[in-house]
Amino acid sequence: MKFRELGLREEIITAVDELGFEEAMPIQEKSIPFIKNESKDLVALAQTGTGKTAAFGLPILDSIDENLRATQALVIAPTRELCVQISNDLKNFSKHIKGMKIVPVYGGENIITQLRQLDVTPQIVVATPGRLIDLMKRKKVDLSGIRYLVLDEADEMLNMGFKEDIETILESTPESRRTFLFSATMPKDVEEMSRNYMGEREQITIGTKNSGNENVEHVYYMVQAKDRYLALKRIVDMNPDIYAIIFCRTRQETQEVAEKLMKDGYNADALHGDLSQAQRDAVMQKFRIKHLQILVATDVAARGLDVSDLTHVINYNLPDDIESYTHRSGRTGRAKKKGVSIAIIHTKEKHRIKSIERIIKREFIRKDVPNGMDICKKQLFHLINRMENVEVNSEQIDPLLPEIFSKLEYLDKEEIIKKFVSLEFNRFLEYYKDARDLNVKETPKEGGNGNGGKKKKSGRKTRLKMNLGERDRITPKRLLGIINDTVGDKTISINDIEITQRYTFFDVFDDQKGKIMNAFADTDLEISEAKGSRSKGGNGNGGGERRSKKNRKDNDEPSSWRKKREKERKDRDKKRKKK
Repeated sequence: MKFRELGLREEIITAVDELGFEEAMPIQEKSIPFIKNESKDLVALAQTGTGKTAAFGLPILDSIDENLRATQALVIAPTRELCVQISNDLKNFSKHIKGMKIVPVYGGENIITQLRQLDVTPQIVVATPGRLIDLMKRKKVDLSGIRYLVLDEADEMLNMGFKEDIETILESTPESRRTFLFSATMPKDVEEMSRNYMGEREQITIGTKNSGNENVEHVYYMVQAKDRYLALKRIVDMNPDIYAIIFCRTRQETQEVAEKLMKDGYNADALHGDLSQAQRDAVMQKFRIKHLQILVATDVAARGLDVSDLTHVINYNLPDDIESYTHRSGRTGRAKKKGVSIAIIHTKEKHRIKSIERIIKREFIRKDVPNGMDICKKQLFHLINRMENVEVNSEQIDPLLPEIFSKLEYLDKEEIIKKFVSLEFNRFLEYYKDARDLNVKETPKEGGNGNGGKKKKSGRKTRLKMNLGERDRITPKRLLGIINDTVGDKTISINDIEITQRYTFFDVFDDQKGKIMNAFADTDLEISEAKGSRSKGGNGNGGGERRSKKNRKDNDEPSSWRKKREKERKDRDKKRKKK
């Protein structure tokens, strides 16, 4: 369907035409008429990069009264980058509507500038949750009259811990508003939010709910954990025209991988939370205009980066949750182009591939890490193709040809070709001449975490505490996956896992404790010894003493115990007062 058939006002159609858009994308074709003509709320599920901003932006702009100087629509986004991107898109769509004012407000920028922009009330505010609440407290943003509220990338906002902020904002808006929730996936907390804060609603799903993009091929390579970087290099070398984001788990790993790639001659850079906002903006801009071929990033840092023609997404480490994998892989295969999502895994992660397949309803293809000769051939023929398609500047080159012919006249055609291809081929031949096979062959049965099917370990154990709990949706399987990924040692034995609201406790043998704590020292996760946790003896199944509930500190206890003790204390206080 063409945009002109959607009944939008002429000023918007003119702007859309000037942007080069003619055919509406599926999410736009379904959402625009619904938002324009219906009165219900909307839950729209579609992959990142499918045109969601226009899907809610165009019908909202069509309905806004530009002559009324009051905030009529609010769009909430998880990151500064996405906030700016949505704001710019809305400004482009409305550039022919006189009097329309759209203001983005977000953290990471001087608030004074944003306060000045709000001196004249905008019809539309695009905001990140934290900065919006700050401006509401300062009485600079009034949400009492908004007609439309958009939660964009709702699953990402909840993953980033914005649930309480969003609830605070929603409670400050009128019940008469219409709410439009846009998300790539529909986890339980997004469903819960839609039930609690939306009225009668319709759901529009493009593709299958929580599924992956049909244009994306999903591939995994299985290697030893210590060979991840070598495998990454071979994957990149096998794809000379790669334009990719490589996702890492931690900021330090992101920086290390980027530095290794740059040192090895690749056109790469890092994007993570330790960079200043100016550095982040510079790196993202270079990547957008393809002055960078490879971006190494954390999930949080890459949110809001909108690039439409990525060839590959590479999971240097699989994310902790499947929703994050869906977001990562959805960054390639956009605008009807083909893309590849690659996971570099070790043997203990095979079960996670199966879990992702079940959710995204796409099958992974296992491929072998290419050998040296495969890469050399690929690079050689890539060079030949470049030579075939290069544009010849005859005006500049022709005057030089006589001297060139004279210099090469002693060589025949075959020798010239051999020397030409050897210029590039020799470099790869030298590097890969003794390259070993990095592929790991799967065994029929592999032991669970820690034992690898070997005889159970015994000895003294220590109880450790990790700063992830029920509120972070941690499960025993996720805990084991995180430890496997970070430590990279199959012999680590984890026992007696206990998950509370804020923390996760588990036993490890004393001779393995140091290896775990050292491996996590440079990550965003914190692991420490739990108070009063020393186990005596043990057979690998959690035997030995456990600390008593009485000796636990409050912040180490499950929330149900704390609530029970609090109730008992209040009951005692009441009895004392009666006496």
